[in-house]
Amino acid sequence: MSYTLFLILIFIVAILLILIIMVQNPKGGGLSSSFGGSAQNMGGVQNTTDFLDKSTWTLATILLALILLSNFAIPRNYAVDSKSETENIVNERDAAFDTPPATLDTSSPSDSTN
Repeated sequence: MSYTLFLILIFIVAILLILIIMVQNPKGGGLSSSFGGSAQNMGGVQNTTDFLDKSTWTLATILLALILLSNFAIPRNYAVDSKSETENIVNERDAAFDTPPATLDTSSPSDSTN
């Protein structure tokens, strides 16, 4: 149950991170340039750039934390005497090779007439 919750949260954060990154322009134009052109020092435009930058780093940090924490929520079955499928196959193969080989009758037919 908790693993499913982690997967849903990871998916939501990843989509939000993609959207925030798509809004930004790699050369600094992005959403902020459409509001004020080249005037980067205006209050609203600079705040938009700062918000997008901070939200990108925050969402990336949250995504990393969720991925690491989801590892602890993965359902595992710890049975004491359970073996993996590969180990069972290897054991069966070894058991087949442990059987004694069939002996061949090396006596010739003429030996039985004596």
